[in-house]
Amino acid sequence: MTRAWILPILLVLCGSALAAGLTLSGAPGAAAANLLVFVLLAGVNSPLIFPRSVGTLEAQRRSAVDGRPVVFWRPGCKYCIRLRMRLGRSAQQAHWVNIWRDPAGAAAVRAANDGNETVPTVIVTGQPHTNPDPAWLCEQLSRST
Repeated sequence: MTRAWILPILLVLCGSALAAGLTLSGAPGAAAANLLVFVLLAGVNSPLIFPRSVGTLEAQRRSAVDGRPVVFWRPGCKYCIRLRMRLGRSAQQAHWVNIWRDPAGAAAVRAANDGNETVPTVIVTGQPHTNPDPAWLCEQLSRST
C-alpha cells in the first residue's frame, strides 16, 4: 500500500521545498505555480486516477461472467497512466488489478511476460496483451458491453 504512494509524496515534498525557496527569494507567484505543477504530477502518479482495484481471482471471475478485459497495472507506470488517460470513462468497464497490492496479479503478469512484471498487461478472453494500444482496448471494451 505505501509503495504506491512514495512517488506522489516525494513530488509533493519536492514541490513544497521548491515553493518555499521561491517564496523566500521573493517570487510567491512562481512558488504557487510550481507547487501546483508538482501537486498535479503527484495526482497523476497516484493510485487515485485508476478505477478501484480488485484481486486477480475476483477480476478473473468477473471477466468470465461479463467478458470484460482484466488490466494489470502498478502505480507510477507511465504506460499505465497513458492507457488510463486514453481510455477515459470507458476505463471503468475493465477490471483493474494493482500488481503491487496483489501477489497473484504479479504472478499472472510474470507468467504472461516471460518472468517480467511488464505492465500494463491486459487479459482479453484468456489471451495476454502487453502494453496494448489504447484504441484497441477501447474497441475490446465496446465489444464486451
